[in-house]
Amino acid sequence: MSITSFDLNLLLVLDTVLRERSVARAAQRLHVTPSAISNALAKLRAELGDPLFTRKGRGIVPTPRASELAPALSRAISELERAIVQRPFEAERCERTFTLAMADALQVAWLPRIAAALAKQMPLARLRVVGIDSLLSLGDLGSSEIDLHVGVRATGPGIHAESLYEERTVLAARKGNPECASRLSRQRLDSLSHVAVELAPGRGFRDPIAGAYTRAGVERHVTLTVATFAAAAAVAASTNLVATLPESLLVAQGKRLGLVAVRGPVPKHGIAISLCWHERTHSDAASAALRELVKGVLSAAGAR
Repeated sequence: MSITSFDLNLLLVLDTVLRERSVARAAQRLHVTPSAISNALAKLRAELGDPLFTRKGRGIVPTPRASELAPALSRAISELERAIVQRPFEAERCERTFTLAMADALQVAWLPRIAAALAKQMPLARLRVVGIDSLLSLGDLGSSEIDLHVGVRATGPGIHAESLYEERTVLAARKGNPECASRLSRQRLDSLSHVAVELAPGRGFRDPIAGAYTRAGVERHVTLTVATFAAAAAVAASTNLVATLPESLLVAQGKRLGLVAVRGPVPKHGIAISLCWHERTHSDAASAALRELVKGVLSAAGAR
């Protein structure tokens, strides 16, 4: 006998009769006639080569073979019910592992608050955070790896996005950098040496900051390129290079690193930050709760 040719509905009948110890009560519970239960039991006897039940007075008792099957059937059907029946979402009971994709600057600025909110609202859940390069290498939002992306708005089939706030950028230099000792002139701005950030080398990820300088007619002299904003900030903090950073990163780490915003005709630029997810998780209650949690934390950015 092979499970592929076995009518699994018969096992539900057997489990119900084992629980009820009555053909009539099993029929009521399954909303069928007693004759339908009897026919199902007859098929099971033929398939399993065992009578399964014997009569005792007005009731029935299971054979040793049926008693042996009872606990395995009960566990299997209970597991299937848990998997299939959608129960109300309870945040405090959620044990899911979520994967959130964010650029490193947003991680530094907002991840401590997101982690605190998660611990409070979903204390049993776990959070895995990846960067933009990992987001792309894992197959973007369309894969089963990523639940949520916070950053530049994603586009494509099945993508949902909600605008959060505009992240302003600032030109940062170490405090005491002789190249930025006073308010910069346009000429001095053109002469600065920059450390630039390339978040996903070779993956076609557009650098919005480079575009802002080009539109402003400023020729940015890039002498060093790094993969993260945190690295750019560290370099600017210990050299005479300057770095264009998200303002939230400078607010979070500027004082500790000794970085200050450079005054002068620096191109003003904002990066629209959005909450992005795929249709795959759109109707999932746990994923929706995570989206609301992250949105609640980052709503502070819009009022900053």
